[in-house]
Amino acid sequence: MTDTTLFSTYDLGGLTLANRVVMAPLTRNRAGAGLVPSEYAAEYYAQRASAGLLITEATQVSPQAQGYQDTPGLYTPEQIAGWRKVTDAVHAKGGRIFVQLWHVGRISHVDLLGGNAPVAPSAIRAETKTFVNNSFTDVSEPRALDLDEIPAIINSFRQAAANAITAGFDGVEVHGANGYLLDQFAKDGANQRTDIYGGSIENRARLMIEVTAAVAEEIGAHRTGIRLSPVSPSNGISSSNPQAQFDYIVARLDELGIAYIHVVEGATGGPRDIAPFDFPALRKAFRNSYIANNGYDLPLAEAHLANGEADLVAFGRPFIANPDLVQRLQSGTALAQIDPATIYGGGAKGYIDYPTANADSAA
Repeated sequence: MTDTTLFSTYDLGGLTLANRVVMAPLTRNRAGAGLVPSEYAAEYYAQRASAGLLITEATQVSPQAQGYQDTPGLYTPEQIAGWRKVTDAVHAKGGRIFVQLWHVGRISHVDLLGGNAPVAPSAIRAETKTFVNNSFTDVSEPRALDLDEIPAIINSFRQAAANAITAGFDGVEVHGANGYLLDQFAKDGANQRTDIYGGSIENRARLMIEVTAAVAEEIGAHRTGIRLSPVSPSNGISSSNPQAQFDYIVARLDELGIAYIHVVEGATGGPRDIAPFDFPALRKAFRNSYIANNGYDLPLAEAHLANGEADLVAFGRPFIANPDLVQRLQSGTALAQIDPATIYGGGAKGYIDYPTANADSAA
């Protein structure tokens, strides 16, 4: 088979994508002073602009939302200007780019938050580590958000979405996955609240839906997506009823008419079959685009696109060492391997210096 629907164009909410390959969000911990995107970020993303859609590294919506050292924000004029360099560079290459907006909730450390405790739905510490002071360290004990603090959380996403459009992004992906704040509220392993944001499936889903609705209202549903991870145990998260929970969440997201759901099928960066879950049911319940993610190679992507289980397929870590991943997949060229020492933090090395296959052959 010389061609596949993976390399055909796609209409995402009126935005024409050159192919159905999506670059998944990849945290690289390279933001500069003021948590402005790295001086190399524009080149990094432009090198990968042949993907149908680029989704940026997770980007915090406020100072309180930060959970890792040197991750960029989108809440100051300087950060907006830094991201504008990135979007201009990507668009100059004919690419499309969404920013992923996050609030990490309890996955943070007091050293990143001016000595303040991380916030969470409930005061339950996660069994995980974060990257701070140039090393991986246990996360700090969180405090439970007061009910009257939640509107400000919602507004921080709304404002960051408005800032994203000012910065030239084609749209926004809300980070509702991987054990961060919205996922923490949704899952009962982290949420033991007894108010309107806790208890029932409907209540635990409330913040995720309200944030997504606010973003869609601000920038348009056709420019809004969300990432979900129904069964991933990332960052110490757990749920006693993931199928019922995410059937409900996706039904509510469908009502909002947003452009896409981006679903981590299985454990983030791990096994696809970690727990029983009917992912095709989510695809059927959502009228717009479904981005499939986790452990995809070309044959699996082709199969899921062909049988309608996905509209787009996201690839993550392969994009780090293969800026020309689309071309390599299409030509059957072997993939370059990542240097693990340069994934997190640092400068140009391991960031913008991975060669394309053409450069390899020319050398």
